[in-house]
Amino acid sequence: MSDPILQAQGLTKDFRGFRAVDHIDLDVERGHIHALIGPNGAGKTTCFNLLTKFLEPSAGTILYNGRDITRDRPAQIARMGVIRSFQISAVFAHMTALQNVRVGLQRALRTSFHFWKRERSLDVLNTRAMELLAQVDLESFADVLATDLPYGRKRALEIATTLAMEPELMLLDEPTAGMGLEDVARVTALIKSVSAGRTILMVEHNMSVVAGICDRITVLQRGTVLADGPYREVAADPRVIEAYMGTAPQMSEAHP
Repeated sequence: MSDPILQAQGLTKDFRGFRAVDHIDLDVERGHIHALIGPNGAGKTTCFNLLTKFLEPSAGTILYNGRDITRDRPAQIARMGVIRSFQISAVFAHMTALQNVRVGLQRALRTSFHFWKRERSLDVLNTRAMELLAQVDLESFADVLATDLPYGRKRALEIATTLAMEPELMLLDEPTAGMGLEDVARVTALIKSVSAGRTILMVEHNMSVVAGICDRITVLQRGTVLADGPYREVAADPRVIEAYMGTAPQMSEAHP
């Protein structure tokens, strides 16, 4: 049976007469890794920002666990368990990897704004922070400043800080963008491993990543849904092949 955790119904966004997203319907199934893909200008980022409430829709409805969150703010849905990452690395550059993860863990202590407290008061979080760093293979980097981490490791740290907030639904914005092959493989394996017990929606350009770990794919073109389904089915769709203008053969060759 269908069990959507996140649904968009008739989702639409206009910018001064330009329709970037045009009546999109989307179901993200609980426990799945779901990818939003499409050529440049397809509306992926706008759709992603609508779903994570960084943009307000011009029309349509967004449901999370059956609750209407269309007019909620990002902080409100984050407290419900909807946590997103960004395409540009969003870690605290001059804090260590351990300290970055502790920031995410502070929510459970309800002391996020107690800036006058001594740092040592946060030591109670160290054990859990180290567990999360180990989960993303960063345990040996605990005392390294985020600014000194290689790019792929920074993205892994972002995932660790996201996990610290105990998300039910993780939204990842191009998690492997700008990475070399080794880092892509590491982060892809990491995403797969952390998906256990949660749902992931991601925007991703790397078709090998999409083919290897995604349960379902939604292809956007010019702000509308062009195709939706398992990777093999979508990759063989003539409309998708045409939309990618030569990149679709690469899609069909990439498989788990």
